[in-house]
Amino acid sequence: MVSQNKEDYLRAFYILEEREKVINVTNISSYLKISKPSVSQMIKILSKDKFLNYIKYGELKLTKKGKDFSRKLTIKHRIIETFLRDILKLNLKEIHNEADKLEHAMSDETVFKLKKLLRNPGCDPHGKKIPS
Repeated sequence: MVSQNKEDYLRAFYILEEREKVINVTNISSYLKISKPSVSQMIKILSKDKFLNYIKYGELKLTKKGKDFSRKLTIKHRIIETFLRDILKLNLKEIHNEADKLEHAMSDETVFKLKKLLRNPGCDPHGKKIPS
């Protein structure tokens, strides 16, 4: 099982890759608003767990395992955001924080059912593509 903390880092990697940014300690630190030493420590852990390839002072790259896992988290997050907006009618300011909490707790099966309920949306409420 992957901790919520690791999941947050992995999703940050996905988002930064999606934005076509080079992934390094500085970018992750800025995105997550966490100190660089803390990010460096987690990078070593994620590398040991085979989620990413780590070269000291170099660009960070997700492994296939890391890409698959972070993509799945991003799908969950964006489906949940869409559900919160379309079904529960929460406003845009609330949905991101709520989805951050729920993405860690919801099973893949539940999110799949939400996706069906929502008729397989292509984009989240912010206009970001929901990966297939």
